[in-house]
Amino acid sequence: MLNSSSSSSSLSTNWRERSRSGPAPAPEGGQSWVKVLGTSGARTGAGSVSWGCCGGPGSSRNTRLSFAVPPRGSSGDSCCNPLSMGYIKKIVEQKIPGIYVLSLKIGNNLIQDVENSFFLNVNAQVGQVCRQLSADPRLQGGYNAMGFSQGGQFLRAVAQRCPSPPMLNLISVGGQHQGVYGFPRCPGESSHLCDWIRKTLDLGAYTPAVQEHLVQAEYWHDPLKEEEYRKNSIFLADINQERGINETYKKNLMALKKFVMVKFLNDTMVDPPISEWFGFYKSGQAKETIPLRETSLYTEDRLGLQEMDKAGKLVFLGVEGDHLHFSEEWFDTTILPFLQ
Repeated sequence: MLNSSSSSSSLSTNWRERSRSGPAPAPEGGQSWVKVLGTSGARTGAGSVSWGCCGGPGSSRNTRLSFAVPPRGSSGDSCCNPLSMGYIKKIVEQKIPGIYVLSLKIGNNLIQDVENSFFLNVNAQVGQVCRQLSADPRLQGGYNAMGFSQGGQFLRAVAQRCPSPPMLNLISVGGQHQGVYGFPRCPGESSHLCDWIRKTLDLGAYTPAVQEHLVQAEYWHDPLKEEEYRKNSIFLADINQERGINETYKKNLMALKKFVMVKFLNDTMVDPPISEWFGFYKSGQAKETIPLRETSLYTEDRLGLQEMDKAGKLVFLGVEGDHLHFSEEWFDTTILPFLQ
């Protein structure tokens, strides 16, 4: 799976220098989402929940947590893999009796799921998820979606590309909607996978081969190479309307009742953390960041975010803690209401 023969302990030196000390996504290669990805290495303890960033090299299993949740009142058994949704899935089902929670995953088993979280083209993953959603009779009246880490932007792609069945609310927990530029805290620093991904991104994140076969490259956003990013990014540049306006994407996203974005206020994994609120680095440098409302995406309203904001559909939430670290109490009081 890893082709570790292409990694070395020194290949990430240049990357480390460029990555500064800012946050970035640990191999978000699986991170959480509708599992259009899939599984979670969720661990619980003393009233809190913590996920490793999706199938990171330092975790024992993949993480992409995601939910497709019909409005309250629906019934039905969950079809999810217990290792993928773990503690969060239990919380949702326990706190909202009778709810139907669908955990979507790519692949026939855990090994395939982990591999796909790193190497299967995101566009193909989104397509598979859309087919799973459309085939589920219990979701046809609409559903609420919740994606963790990279799952946030992957689920947004589902909302924009696949309006049937309709997504009602989208909850992005630590998703990187303007992408990432850095990889400072990779889970399992001694892992060959960390070094291999760093080297690959460093040598050519926007080359066709890397774009097609490395998930992290598909939402890699280099503020020093904006033109190259806009031209060659096969996933993020497309869903962010960087090459032109797809009115269908805009219409579908604007159909959401709420688009909730959760930012971790002490995030040491995502670079820059403001990407979790749809902000990013000011173009041409990698130090100063700007919030969503100052980006051209918003001022030109290419995706409908400005109109959604004025209509009260955008919800920006901040929570103390590192990436994907939050308390059960916070989840119960802040997130669960959007699923009911």
